[in-house]
Amino acid sequence: MRKLNIRYFILVLIAFATACTSAKESQATNFENPNQYVDPFIGTGFHGHTFPGAVVPSGMVQLSPDTRIEGWDACSGYHYTDSTILGFSHTHLSGTGIGDMGDILVLPFTGEPKAKEDMFTYFEKENEHAEAGYYQVKMNDGVQAELTTTPRVGIHRYTYPSNAKRQVMFDITHTLQVSWGCVTKEAELEIINDTTIRGKHISTGWAADDHVYFYAKFSEPFTAHEIWTGEGKTDAKKADGKNIRLFLDFGNSDKKDLMVKVSISAVDMEGAQQNMMAELPGWEFDRVKADASSSWENLLGKIKIKSDDKDVKTNFYTALYHANIQPMIYHDVDGRYRGIDKNIHQTNDFTNYTVFSLWDTFRALHPLMTIIDEDRAKDYVNSLMQKYKEGGILPKWPLSANYTGTMVGYPAVSVIADAYTKGIITEGLDKALEASIISSEYHPDRVEGKIEPRADRVMPRHNYFMNTMGYIPADSCSESVSYGLENAYYDWCIAQMAKLSGNDDLYETYSKRGKAYEHYFDESTGFMRGKLYDGSWRTPFSPKLSDHEFGDFTEGNSWQWTWFVPHDVEGLASLMGGNDIFEAKLDTLFSTSSEIEGEHASADITGLIGQYAHGNEPSHHTAFLYNYINKEYKTQQIIDSVMYHYYAPTPEGICGNEDVGQMSAWYILNAIGFYQVAPGDPTYTIGRPVVDEAEVSIKEGTFKVIVNNNSKKNKYVQSVKINGKALEKLFFHHNEIKDGGLLEITMGPNPAK
Repeated sequence: MRKLNIRYFILVLIAFATACTSAKESQATNFENPNQYVDPFIGTGFHGHTFPGAVVPSGMVQLSPDTRIEGWDACSGYHYTDSTILGFSHTHLSGTGIGDMGDILVLPFTGEPKAKEDMFTYFEKENEHAEAGYYQVKMNDGVQAELTTTPRVGIHRYTYPSNAKRQVMFDITHTLQVSWGCVTKEAELEIINDTTIRGKHISTGWAADDHVYFYAKFSEPFTAHEIWTGEGKTDAKKADGKNIRLFLDFGNSDKKDLMVKVSISAVDMEGAQQNMMAELPGWEFDRVKADASSSWENLLGKIKIKSDDKDVKTNFYTALYHANIQPMIYHDVDGRYRGIDKNIHQTNDFTNYTVFSLWDTFRALHPLMTIIDEDRAKDYVNSLMQKYKEGGILPKWPLSANYTGTMVGYPAVSVIADAYTKGIITEGLDKALEASIISSEYHPDRVEGKIEPRADRVMPRHNYFMNTMGYIPADSCSESVSYGLENAYYDWCIAQMAKLSGNDDLYETYSKRGKAYEHYFDESTGFMRGKLYDGSWRTPFSPKLSDHEFGDFTEGNSWQWTWFVPHDVEGLASLMGGNDIFEAKLDTLFSTSSEIEGEHASADITGLIGQYAHGNEPSHHTAFLYNYINKEYKTQQIIDSVMYHYYAPTPEGICGNEDVGQMSAWYILNAIGFYQVAPGDPTYTIGRPVVDEAEVSIKEGTFKVIVNNNSKKNKYVQSVKINGKALEKLFFHHNEIKDGGLLEITMGPNPAK
């Protein structure tokens, strides 16, 4: 009997161990399959401006439904509140505040061709589904559309109702934001045979000269075709002009499924064809879908988190998804690409990227990449430097092969400096310094001949005043204070590169320029404000006033911009009168009324806590300033509020423009417990983590974060260790994690003493 009991006990133990192993394996599978937590609809509502369509990481094709083409909330071509689909186009921007693209629109339908304004179909939200690398919708006419992609090819699978007339429309000249000036310059269509077409679309708008060449094939022959242009209808095989739509009839076959694949190139039609032959020569829709899913699984798996909160996991992995859509690859499979000088170039030793929202993304997206993907961070810098070599100026918002001149200062300098100071790049420092210095000076000759809608901002006059007067007069240039504060930071970044190069004179010169923020601080009010050419302050003054594009501040007001001295927080606190006054003013920032004054206030001021605006980038570092004056618990309070109130797993779950990964990267870094206040200084500071554990795959190993006692109640950091060493101050250096390591954070319900 005793032997039986022992044997029974052993069997029970084995069964229990097997069950535990099985449970752990199941848990590990969930842990390692982050795609299930990606919701592409997050950010498609409110003013998030994301799109739900199919894309692979950094893909040149973003295949997504267009539900509207006009207005601020049409920047991505899609808004969650819409119930009509105009078609599925192949290029989109993710989270931007200006719209463009929407090239090569395709719509399957069952009725008769109609005028352009009447060519759309209805759909219901319950018939729409999206996941990483795949989009599906069943429209009210009974046609189901499925979309997936490779980097340069989009493939559509259409399922028509039985015995329906299977029709497809190609709108070659479709664009988003026509009323904003995004229109076709020229287009061509050529029907090669009854399964193949090709063409080009050259448009102007935010991107002044945008070239998209395409090559399209069908899984079966069409039986009839008709080309509609501004001059009428024809059954010709070719067309050119500014208004071209192609209608294709595939008959009433019992074979319901029809597939279409479209590849694109910025170089020529032959490049588009080569891209298709290399990436998708066949018709394996399900394989392409699986490959797209795998590409996302591999990328998202770079950060493996543990949390019992499904909302946290959904927010986190959707944020990581959004942070890896753009910048996007911008060259053909043979390495050819259209340069910012409009010439065709060849890339052999790096991946060329475009769509850099640098004024937004220098703050968190690029620092994130230096941790999780050093090779891509290096290619980002190489891409920016290549644009300097081609165009003579570092870009600040390159879109396709265009400068655009959008936003403030010369933010590429921050991205470049951060890569060098972290040791990710060591070669080419002298050239990087040259490019940075040129961009900080005033060289109007370098803008001559550039076709840009904002050419005056590619090399702005703000630089002239900065170099001749030491500050930017508010009565000479709009947004003078924002330019002045940001340029002071960028000049400090140049100083850090000069220090690395051993150029002491250059280091001293640009360190002094980094102090230029002092010119804008008014002791009598305690705020940064516009200073006129004669040295007096602009009056009247209100720190809550916003005058979009014409005032002294960019997309904000003095309450939000006064804190933008990320490179010299101690100096800012001293200007204000010391740490106590600095703290009191920070407290007021987060507790004062959220009223924004001004008839033309910026719509970008969203996600307010007092006057702190999380929905726009100038505020993104501000909560961490408490860490510099030993009031860390106040940082933790604010971060906790932002993480749980301004990010949600809903279409409205991003409280402002997602901005090409910046809003998402901010969440990612803070979810795992830290943030970089001043890129160019390779130092991170602790915030308020919301995950229980994170494993970050880095180039040389694994960096692990363990958060003890984490819960919504326990929002205060009690202690921190980095690689076993207790931190007295909540800061640590990039070197402590670049080769792997352990960050251990212990939380509690009350501020640490």
